[in-house]
Amino acid sequence: MSVIDRTETAAPLTGEPGLLRARWLGLVDYREAWDLQQALFTGTSEHLLLLEHPPTYTLGRSGRLDNLLVDAHDVAAEIIRVNRGGDITFHGPGQIVGYPILSVAGKRGGGMADTAAYVHRVEQSLIDVIDHLGLSAGRLDGHPGVWIDPDGPSPRKIAAIGVRLSRGRSMHGFALNTDVDLDWFAKIVPCGIVDKGVTSLRAEGVDASTEEVVGLLIESVSANLRPELAVERSDTVWRHRSTDLTPFSRGLGPGEIVRPDRRTDPAPTAGVPVRLRGRLAEAGVEGGLGIQARKPDWMRVSLKTDERFRALRSTARSLELTTVCEEAGCPNIFECWNEGTATFMLLGERCTRACGFCLIDTRKPGPVDCDEPQRVAEAVDRLGLSFAVLTMVARDDLADGGAAIVAATVDAIRARTPGVGVEVLISDLQGSSEALDVVCRAEPDIVNHNIETVARLQRAVRPSAGYARSLTVLARAKQAGMTTKSGLIVGMGETFDEVVATLGDLAAVGVDVVTVGQYLRPTSHHLPVHRWWAPAEFDELARIGEQRLGLAHVAASPLTRSSHHAGSIADSLQRH
Repeated sequence: MSVIDRTETAAPLTGEPGLLRARWLGLVDYREAWDLQQALFTGTSEHLLLLEHPPTYTLGRSGRLDNLLVDAHDVAAEIIRVNRGGDITFHGPGQIVGYPILSVAGKRGGGMADTAAYVHRVEQSLIDVIDHLGLSAGRLDGHPGVWIDPDGPSPRKIAAIGVRLSRGRSMHGFALNTDVDLDWFAKIVPCGIVDKGVTSLRAEGVDASTEEVVGLLIESVSANLRPELAVERSDTVWRHRSTDLTPFSRGLGPGEIVRPDRRTDPAPTAGVPVRLRGRLAEAGVEGGLGIQARKPDWMRVSLKTDERFRALRSTARSLELTTVCEEAGCPNIFECWNEGTATFMLLGERCTRACGFCLIDTRKPGPVDCDEPQRVAEAVDRLGLSFAVLTMVARDDLADGGAAIVAATVDAIRARTPGVGVEVLISDLQGSSEALDVVCRAEPDIVNHNIETVARLQRAVRPSAGYARSLTVLARAKQAGMTTKSGLIVGMGETFDEVVATLGDLAAVGVDVVTVGQYLRPTSHHLPVHRWWAPAEFDELARIGEQRLGLAHVAASPLTRSSHHAGSIADSLQRH
């Protein structure tokens, strides 16, 4: 039977016409995935999130903790109570978890009869996939989920299901065991069922790759749950690995700047670390432009340094402050500084991350300078700024990721110069909701966190970050009442449709402003430029983002950067 054939047919679930956005998200912390689900659940978008979790035990609303058979302190896994149905279950690597966040309104608006029908369709989605892989599966009366040999002497659960339906929307979903370590299930009474076992595709003799199973799940879930929707897929399977760290983070610095030599044109990846080249190849990115490739006319910037530029540089240096404008080699430095606008970089000039596009130094960072907030506030006052932008290096060496310094700087600016607008451009703070709360309680006018690139390129572009984590940071900030902003750089191997899909995900979690600009390769050790995007393409992205996806503002041009015209964008948001 084909994966899209069904043993039963029924009227399709209702919902708004449009897209089902199917996303592979890699390994995602359970709490982050939960908060991301909550943000999508309260909206109207249709999403299917496919991912893996680190080892985690979850208990549904009626779950009993005594179904955990070992002392909670002796388990190398999180234990979390959640708002779905069902008892205790396990999530971990080797298990594909699916979260359909859909509009599933039925006759009773989400009552028990509708929930039962929805669960039945989720089960059928999994049964069809398993059948396609050559293994017979079915249902076991009284026990939701998908079972091997349900009518035989030894029924074994291969997929668990736990959902929540409320006000015509669904969240949570299913967990299909592909190649999971089954010893984790020996520490619990899975789903509260004492006399039944647990199995996996691998244990049943099915050798299927994650890529194959993910593809089949997207087809089957869409066919069974929302067949009337077109499917927008971002399902290239990628995973971050501990070996992803490049020479940047091992103290070798950002690499040697290669001066143009028109007599030679080295390969695009000349100088790029081997591991980074491998991640690009895994993402399907080949070729590109050599570092000496001539820039198109629209990427050329004139050097103009007037009195305002020199005053800002002098003030920053006299107060021993760092600007991201200089450290990251921003092409707009002359324009912005001549206008009296700068982005101050907090917490030093060394970053603990090793992103493949960024010029900032990655050697071991220095100690935190607790006087920095006051010096930034003095600079803002002395320069007469009406809007200040604060960014930061990633400080994974700090328990709060540097959140306290960011918040203290916002407070210091406001105390010294009341009425100054403040935007903070923060790291993901290692996914800490507590650290993000510290930043949000300072009430900056805008919380900005860059997702940087499309899902497929995350591992190549920023191996210490993640697509789902960035969406979660933005969703949490929006939930805290902040105006939110994010940014992408293009030209690293992504497609136009992938960028549109990313804009759709940002809109779905409530992001207000998105910036999109062209990537410029800073040194030979960085990602090569795959292609130059034309100005008309940026114009089209802005049109799609604002008119089709509902983003409040999209700033897109070859030279756009996260902080470019930040003050005027903030003013336009206030006027509207």
